[in-house]
Amino acid sequence: MSEATLRERLNNLEFLVGLFVKTPAYEVIEVLALSGIDFVCLDSEHSAFDRARLDVCLAMAKAHGLPSLVRISHAAPAPILQVLDSGATGILVPHVDSVEKAKQVALWAHFGDGGRGYAGTTRMGAFGTRPRSEIIEYNRTQNIVIAQIEDPSGVEAVDEIAQVDGIDALFIGKADLTVGFGASDPSDEIVENAYDKIVAAGKKAGKPVAGFVGGTGAIAGVRKRGISMGFVGSEQSLILNGARAIAETKKA
Repeated sequence: MSEATLRERLNNLEFLVGLFVKTPAYEVIEVLALSGIDFVCLDSEHSAFDRARLDVCLAMAKAHGLPSLVRISHAAPAPILQVLDSGATGILVPHVDSVEKAKQVALWAHFGDGGRGYAGTTRMGAFGTRPRSEIIEYNRTQNIVIAQIEDPSGVEAVDEIAQVDGIDALFIGKADLTVGFGASDPSDEIVENAYDKIVAAGKKAGKPVAGFVGGTGAIAGVRKRGISMGFVGSEQSLILNGARAIAETKKA
């Protein structure tokens, strides 16, 4: 799938499936690019990606035409600039818990006064061979900014966050919401109500909603609830589940 169409497909609410990548190895990206999934999301918040490993994995994704998101470590100008310069299709930003933070993230992710710093010699700029106007237009129309709503304060402000220009989608961080609400289980009523509120905010703003999906068997359920971008586990879960299946053959 062409990178340039991922945002269009997202905006059209086409159901998209991908997964987190937690192993900082370009070989993982090379294999996943053969699978037919819609995207990968390199998880630099909860795994051992440094800037060099992110760069080489993003290069591999780009070489294979596999759209690549990066869950950055935190909301700040530097990590946003670095991954977009390296050619990431978009960013997933954790802990967007206020409209003020959402506006800052949108500013830092786009060119303009006070926003993302410009350099044409990056991978996104085809190392100095891509016209400036084309780089700016790509950033405006094709880069994707997803705000992760995973704090009670973020749920309270989600209607306003969803309306921020430059925020393209919302992501439901159900695990952190469970912890944040002091709930004992992700299926607790307070967490489920927050889930539905985030979906409703996205629908009201005309923006898609993404979320983690525990496995392929859960896809139908999240689609019914309004999710249109499913992050279906990670390469670690694929390896573990595959290895468990092999181990189970001993019991047959």
